Amino acid sequence: MKRRTFIAGLGSAATWPLVARAQQPPRLRRIGVLLSLPPDDPILPARVTAFAQALQELGWTDGRNMGIDYRFAGSDPDRIRRFGLELAALEPDLLVAEGAIVTHVLQQASPTVPIVFVLASDPVGEGLVTSLARPGGNTTGFALWEYGIGVKWLQLLKEITPNVTRAAVIRDRSSTAQTGQFGAMQGVAPMLRMQLSPIDAREPVEIERGITAFAREPNGGLIVPTGAWPAAYREVIVTLAERHRLPAVYPFRHYVTGGGLISYGPDTTAPFRSAAGYIDRILKGEKPADLPVQYPTRYEIVLNLKTAKALGLTVPETLLATADEVIQ
Repeated sequence: MKRRTFIAGLGSAATWPLVARAQQPPRLRRIGVLLSLPPDDPILPARVTAFAQALQELGWTDGRNMGIDYRFAGSDPDRIRRFGLELAALEPDLLVAEGAIVTHVLQQASPTVPIVFVLASDPVGEGLVTSLARPGGNTTGFALWEYGIGVKWLQLLKEITPNVTRAAVIRDRSSTAQTGQFGAMQGVAPMLRMQLSPIDAREPVEIERGITAFAREPNGGLIVPTGAWPAAYREVIVTLAERHRLPAVYPFRHYVTGGGLISYGPDTTAPFRSAAGYIDRILKGEKPADLPVQYPTRYEIVLNLKTAKALGLTVPETLLATADEVIQ
């Protein structure tokens, strides 16, 4: 009897380490997020909230089983590099990068840590991945669009202002995406009877100088491509377009809600939700090299009627009918 009691007790004791291990909280997975906008940018809360909510729906909660370290660089190259090194030093399980420049910095700072990018315009051309279907290496993510988007911007400008014969295109020569978009526009400009004038600028003073000089001649319009620094200076650009009475086409909705005329592009919050799905899969064992780069499946036209009226424009009924959102 005593022997059976002893064995039973021994069996119970043997389970103690198993019970103790079962009661241990799950290992905290660490994520570093480097964004190119400043921390006070009004469009950031929606993106960060969507990202956190999507992760939570997949079972990842900041402070419980995941620690998320955010850095906001404000499109400053020095801050991007510094924050990239800071995040790498935290030895994260995964990194999230906004845009091609930020992705390059994180690839150099953490060559083996998985990276998921969002809002990158040309992942292959920028050298972020080897191909869209099989990215290779440690990086994958969510791109913005093909170069052909520039054609749609130029067509929209002609549709909303038929008398426009000149279009200034803000451009950064070092960006393969912006160079590609400009090239696509050059291909159709003669058919639309329009002349393109690049404004090569990266700083507000250069943007102001270029737009002011262009606006001295009549029948002009403005096209603003994608990119971290145009987004950071969008208030300056929208204000200059208004001051010089230039009809302008923008890449994203938030330019138009800030007073711009019209935009055509994808939802910039959706990729942050989608990134959560890839993060979940990578943390559960899948490799970035096997996860294809994805593009948006939907683009939207947003029109600001108040701005159109201020410019003296009569918006075509066909454009009003096709717009996804009209701001009165």
